[in-house]
Amino acid sequence: MSKYLYLSVTPEALIASMLPPAEFGEYMATGTKKSNKGQMIFFEVDLEQVKDLVDMNYIEKNCVRHPEGTPKHSVYLSVYRVLETIPLKALKSLYLTTDNGIVLELPPTPYDQSCEEKETLHLYQELCPVSPQVVSDFCPAAFVKALTDGSRQFKLPKLFFVEMKLGELASNPATGSAEHLPYTQLRHLRDCLLALSGYEKRMKTVVRSYNGSLLYRTIGTGFYVGSVDEMIYYRYPSMTELEELNYDFLATL
Repeated sequence: MSKYLYLSVTPEALIASMLPPAEFGEYMATGTKKSNKGQMIFFEVDLEQVKDLVDMNYIEKNCVRHPEGTPKHSVYLSVYRVLETIPLKALKSLYLTTDNGIVLELPPTPYDQSCEEKETLHLYQELCPVSPQVVSDFCPAAFVKALTDGSRQFKLPKLFFVEMKLGELASNPATGSAEHLPYTQLRHLRDCLLALSGYEKRMKTVVRSYNGSLLYRTIGTGFYVGSVDEMIYYRYPSMTELEELNYDFLATL
């Protein structure tokens, strides 16, 4: 049976498994007895690309079938500073898992910076290795670069984050409609967006720490992972596309 390598980002871990992505996501979200439920976001990692970075002997020895013949579900290889050690070129599809085990695959999508909307505000939920929620007037590629190129007081080795919906607040934070935005602190969000007009750092923290659960229906353009001038984009489908791609996932939103 094939062996797979996964990079979990919620929480951060590198995990070997004999389960293919959909089965792995279901197992990690629900457990074998369906008693532990929790959302999970993870990448599949190209094992061939990282075989010099991981202990292949350990994987071969421990990622094996159980005596009764069932496949090994998970073998943890690392739980610390994993994202920064994995080359971006080794990242394959990104998978979103609901707390009841429905899995959505997001393949990498070419990113066209020429299509970025100018003079638009953004809401980003950082996921790994740090997890504040911030607003910024930086487009995604510029946001990655700003936090990883060493031009600021702190520098991240890599950053994985998702852009969330702002609706009319993206262009009109003062009076734009927030009718369909299910955020709990809308007044605070508006204030943070308005503060950017006179904010030298071009980004402002909305929430200091991620609570561990992402409301998938609030996802905007999609997910991004990168460092300096290198970035991979995972486009999030529209509701119409989701209905065709994975109706079970859509039904949980």
